Amino acid sequence: MDSSGWTSTSMPYLAPRTAGESDAWTDETKAAGRRGGQRILEAKQEPATAEVAALLGLTEGQPVAIRRRLIELDGQPCELTDTYYPADIAAGTPLAGTAKIPGGAVTLLAALGHVGMRVTECVSARMPSPEECGHLRLSEAEPVLRLSRVTYDTTDRAIQADVMIMPPTRQQLRYEIRIG
Repeated sequence: MDSSGWTSTSMPYLAPRTAGESDAWTDETKAAGRRGGQRILEAKQEPATAEVAALLGLTEGQPVAIRRRLIELDGQPCELTDTYYPADIAAGTPLAGTAKIPGGAVTLLAALGHVGMRVTECVSARMPSPEECGHLRLSEAEPVLRLSRVTYDTTDRAIQADVMIMPPTRQQLRYEIRIG
């Protein structure tokens, strides 16, 4: 991987932050001597597609809040993330808006009584859509990694689903698994 690449681990993004802390991405990139940023491209509520409904354990067509973000590393796009929340969790909160959330969404979810206790992730590769090419500054011939992550609370309810699209030449995924 070249010097513009990034090794991503999931753990920092799953635990709520303490009051006054910035989000995990900002802290992780700063610790590595890099500059991480994100732009909220849109936030809206709409009916869940079949895929999103399956991720969140909802019925297709149920309302979900969606936040689309472009994640940047040193000013270069490195990830396009769509985050989905059940509407009853997100309605009337910053999860349904375009403002940056102090400490990140996981911190806000915990403050709302939804603490993540279990996560599933699925990684695949595919060719990007024209929209993804535009946001990530890719050619249509460059494949992307697609990581879907679902976070479940203490009752095993899906509280957040993320679908992340990443250029593999700018990203490396690292997993650590503890048994017992």
